[in-house]
Amino acid sequence: MRRVGNLWSQIIAFQNLLHAARQAQKGKRYQANVLQFNHHLETELFTIQSELATNTYTPGPYRTFEIFEPKLRLISAAPYRDRVVHHALCNIIVPVFEPTFIRDSYANRWGYGTHRAVQRFTQFARSSRYVLQCDIRKYFPSIDHGLLKTGLRRKIKCPKALWLIDRIIDHSNPQNSDIQYFPGDDLLTPLSHRQGLPIGNLTSQFFANVYLNGFDHFVKEQLKAQKYVRYVDDFALFDDSRENLEQARQAIEAFLTQLRLKIHPIKSQIVATQHGVAFLGFRIFPTHIRVQNANIRRGRKRLRKLQKAYARGEISARIIDQSIQSWVAHLDHADTWQLRKRIFTDLVFARQ
Repeated sequence: MRRVGNLWSQIIAFQNLLHAARQAQKGKRYQANVLQFNHHLETELFTIQSELATNTYTPGPYRTFEIFEPKLRLISAAPYRDRVVHHALCNIIVPVFEPTFIRDSYANRWGYGTHRAVQRFTQFARSSRYVLQCDIRKYFPSIDHGLLKTGLRRKIKCPKALWLIDRIIDHSNPQNSDIQYFPGDDLLTPLSHRQGLPIGNLTSQFFANVYLNGFDHFVKEQLKAQKYVRYVDDFALFDDSRENLEQARQAIEAFLTQLRLKIHPIKSQIVATQHGVAFLGFRIFPTHIRVQNANIRRGRKRLRKLQKAYARGEISARIIDQSIQSWVAHLDHADTWQLRKRIFTDLVFARQ
């Protein structure tokens, strides 16, 4: 694999930093920290540029909180200026790696996303008798820093770009992880491996794809899987033979130990596609697609919050419309005409 150098001047170029600031503020323009940064935009960007150029840049502390959608997750929000740096880095290094990713890896890639993943999953499910669905156990908290850095160095050789990458990885805050042992470990081995990436970072989302890129190629090229889809740590293989998928599962578990990862023992299973298969909030049947009940409950909950916020005058009708149109577009990927009628026919927004 050809390694790429001479990336640093592109990363720290003022135009790239300015573009990164515009990317980082999308959907957050009126937050206090963004307004403050933009009030002194040139000064802030020149300061970041100087710190990067002199190798004195140090990421700030994370703000952490937990969410319960669809399961408990620890979210880590980096300071805004660090998010600008993340965008500046990814603007330059993502195109280096993009050609190495397989077609059917759908997360955090321009032009891909959940709905294209569901379409591909549906295509495979409706042409196969069985599916092996797997979920990697505590994926982001389990990503090994040393193995991640090795994977990044297979494609990047620019020393200063690697310095910034290491700086961001090394500054990762502790994640909700537990001690896991793998073949060849002694009692202290897990303690000697730094692991875990903050879910909220743009860089973490990109690094997560790089970390499993070799695994994707193993599935496609070594296991010869013709029908395979991955979205972050959820992946699926399709076949007409249950025995083939059972053998694939064993090979997958063995390969993932090299990355110090394990699949979830309960969520990972082989099922018949004719009974319907859940994926990314949808349930795919041979003749139709439904939205999962948990997804509907979360949507209704968001609508109630919007109603209350609008009644108190905290949000505008435009924001209400944007939010509803976004959810309608999501529901439109399933057979939800009757569901949408039930939800939206009597929906009322009124001021107090």
